[in-house]
Amino acid sequence: MSGHSKWASIKHQKAATDAKRGQLFTKLTREIIVAVRKGGPSQDANFSLRLAVQRARDSSMPMDNIERAIKRASGDADGAILKEMLFEGYGPGGGAILVQALSDNRNRTLQGVRHLFSRGGGNLGEAGCVGWLFESRGVITVRTESLDTEELALKAIDAGADDVTVETGFIEIYTRPEELEAVREALEQEEIPIASVEVSMVPKVTIQLDDKAAFQTLRLMEKLDEVDDVRYVASNVDFSDEITEKYQEQS
Repeated sequence: MSGHSKWASIKHQKAATDAKRGQLFTKLTREIIVAVRKGGPSQDANFSLRLAVQRARDSSMPMDNIERAIKRASGDADGAILKEMLFEGYGPGGGAILVQALSDNRNRTLQGVRHLFSRGGGNLGEAGCVGWLFESRGVITVRTESLDTEELALKAIDAGADDVTVETGFIEIYTRPEELEAVREALEQEEIPIASVEVSMVPKVTIQLDDKAAFQTLRLMEKLDEVDDVRYVASNVDFSDEITEKYQEQS
């Protein structure tokens, strides 16, 4: 799952910049609206909404914005109906790429995603072509600049995590989706500072590409992630430290 971790690190760093924050808030608002419409406005009774709100708070989204999104989704005002969509394809060199989107216009989003795949040296495939390579996992990210990673990994396992990936500056903690909230609460009780929590599609196995194809795959994934309709992008490519560092230097 190292490839997922490297891509997550790039996303987290870019999301922290002011230039990306407005776009990030737009995506988080959409997640909240979809969660409310699927399970109601009560966070106590709606796990998806609790998760969406927590993700928004982790990203420093103002509470006023969060409350407006909930009211908008649960009110009587007419609004565009957002639907979840999953697109599957291949990046440069043959790496699998999954794109999950929230959109009120499937054709618009599909055309935009297909265009980016084509320009980025990849190909948009048929439904199911790569989805079987991934599984839904709960993912908790903890920044580790001042923490003992070995001790933190043990605490995560004790809290019920299935697996832990240690990277430079952060670790990713993996759980079953239904165990995500319980593991998060256990870590918070240990006063462990959590950077983000999400349910995401994680590759079951990863592949390695040559440097050029890996670099191009990262560029394609970033372009896809910048689309307002796109919620997340995942790949089964295992990006090396050298490639991610080079990519971040040139971005």
